[in-house]
Amino acid sequence: MAGPILIVEDNEANRVLLEEILTLGNYEVLKAVDGEEGVRLAREQQPRLILMDIQLPGLDGISATQVLKGDSLTRHIPVVAISSYAYEREKELFRAAGGDAYLTKPIDVDVVLQTVARFLEGEASGGKNA
Repeated sequence: MAGPILIVEDNEANRVLLEEILTLGNYEVLKAVDGEEGVRLAREQQPRLILMDIQLPGLDGISATQVLKGDSLTRHIPVVAISSYAYEREKELFRAAGGDAYLTKPIDVDVVLQTVARFLEGEASGGKNA
């Protein structure tokens, strides 16, 4: 079983849905409900990938990504935004914070699994994304 993958999502329904999708792909899942908990878990557990909501209470997803990408312990971990905001400005801010990919809600099962596989296969082949 590959993993873990960290889900940082404050909405319980979205968090459960993402967990179920990742379980379909036989991935181990860690969960955080806000940016602070996401950063802490990323530092402690060293997930292979982070799925990050943008609109979070407290430390938002863009700021959490910036913290993670500025930390030598976590900067290597890919961060994929999953957000209901499809505005170019949000995408630009996320990319500027060091984010690796941006998916929009509603959550598409196939797109999530393909994106996860792309990042994890890239890791398995020495960093070359398929």
